[in-house]
Amino acid sequence: MAATLDTPQRPGGFAARGRRGALGLLAWLCGTVFFLPVAWMVLTSLHRESDAATNPPSLGAPLTLQGYREFFGASTGVSPWPPLINSFSASLMSTLLVLVLSIPAAYALSIKPVRKWTDVMFFFLSTKMLPVVAGLLPIYLIAQNSGMLDNVALLVVLYTSMNLPIAVWMMRSFLAEVPVEILEAASIDGAGLPTVLARIVAPVVAPGIAATSLICFIFSWNELLFARVLTGVVAGTAPVFLTGFVTSQGLFLAKVCAAAVCISLPVLIAGFAAQDKLVQGLSLGAVK
Repeated sequence: MAATLDTPQRPGGFAARGRRGALGLLAWLCGTVFFLPVAWMVLTSLHRESDAATNPPSLGAPLTLQGYREFFGASTGVSPWPPLINSFSASLMSTLLVLVLSIPAAYALSIKPVRKWTDVMFFFLSTKMLPVVAGLLPIYLIAQNSGMLDNVALLVVLYTSMNLPIAVWMMRSFLAEVPVEILEAASIDGAGLPTVLARIVAPVVAPGIAATSLICFIFSWNELLFARVLTGVVAGTAPVFLTGFVTSQGLFLAKVCAAAVCISLPVLIAGFAAQDKLVQGLSLGAVK
């Protein structure tokens, strides 16, 4: 017993702790580098235009909420709520449609693989190889002839088609980790495919669903090109509304930063609320 207590600590213990400390410090430095532009944007949004336009910007300038009042139409009377509601509606509805379509497709490509499933996966990936601007004119003509211009429903269809390949690839990687024994037991008990997907597969891969949903929501919320060209007064989205702050009179930096902060808040709130499942899903740790 005495020999055990007197055993010296392994020489590698201090070195291992030193490596972990160095990696932790590096992670903090990387996080700080990524956070600094966001902090700078928030700070600039709280300055007056004269202070925000100085070079270099004045860090000790007095703070004000004038930029946020301008964003909510204090001087122009233009409300940001219709574009925000349009963005939220298009992003939420397209994300739900993507999940409804991608989960069964990923199930067929992973748990119950179809013939030549690799060709199917390559087809999904190939749809992302075409630049968006290359298909913009045909989409515009189709929308014009069908009377769908300046319509949120058109954005829902486009965002769904835009995010579906990504969602299928992500969900397949998550579903491939589901133990086959669970599905076989459900089949023996007489569970059909809808029951298996809703009551067995979905709870097991919940972190993966959360990660896929959040990524699709962010991509839809940030999309600008389709919304800029295919919408107008009725269905304009938040990113389109943000570009309206760049006028012929110049760039009002404090006002633009305040608008960017407000438009970024829904995505930040959604990411913070689902951060635990997001980390598990993106690290492929949905199934233990």
